Amino acid sequence: MSRKRLAWALGVTASILFVEIVGAIWSGSLALLADAGHMATDSIGLVVALFAAHLMTRPRTDKWTWGFARLEILAAGLQAGLLIVLCGFIGWEAVGRFMNPTAVEAGPMLLVGVIGLVANVISMSILFGGRGASLNMKAAFLEVSADALGSVAVIVAALVLMWTGWPYADSLASLLIAIMIAARAVAILRQSVDILLEKTPSGLDLNEVRKRICENPAVRQVHDLHVSSIGTGLNILTAHVIVSEECVSSGQTVEVLHDLQEALKSGFDVDLNHVTLQIDSDLHASHEDLAH
Repeated sequence: MSRKRLAWALGVTASILFVEIVGAIWSGSLALLADAGHMATDSIGLVVALFAAHLMTRPRTDKWTWGFARLEILAAGLQAGLLIVLCGFIGWEAVGRFMNPTAVEAGPMLLVGVIGLVANVISMSILFGGRGASLNMKAAFLEVSADALGSVAVIVAALVLMWTGWPYADSLASLLIAIMIAARAVAILRQSVDILLEKTPSGLDLNEVRKRICENPAVRQVHDLHVSSIGTGLNILTAHVIVSEECVSSGQTVEVLHDLQEALKSGFDVDLNHVTLQIDSDLHASHEDLAH
């Protein structure tokens, strides 16, 4: 379903991109060119997202033990990086036009802005249902949403030009578009980097996880506790749990392992989908370095 949504959104975005480029050249509008540049970046991002969504369906192998789940994170990071570069270009051009205003045709600018807004609303409606499925889909939805806001800025700037003739309306709209794009791009890039660096998932308190493990009466201590995300909705936890020697000698380690895994399945804001626990006795722990 995600791939189908992305494919439809790509078709709409690529179609309107050509119209916006022609409109930007026709009217001389930097705001419209900025929106067209954002559309072009969206198209590239949607192609990458579609390719990543396809590869993510491939089964895991002995070489790729987690499959291709991380591709959606890489795709989202790439989209964010492209958007940040685009913002720099738009900002540079807008500052130049503030110092040297350029004549802009408001009529064509308004027409193409309306067409772009309609196209973006269609793309948003296509992607809306799948925006929470993955970071990849979220990035695609946010890009199209920012495009819609960009089209609104183009329309407002065109109306201001038509009614007042103020020469800086186009440049101001361009800067607003760049700021909107940059804010969303930085947020997506930060999320991507956090996952790639295996940061503890947002909303999960590792101290609470440690406390939950230590609530089991057989547990003496826990160390090497790590929680990270492979991709959206796929969080893994690994830990080394030290239990009493009585627990080991009485053959209760399997029962303790089962109880701990059940205890970690719920009660947190983040789902722990894959839990791996190494259980040893406190007698064995005395031979280990527990400083991790």
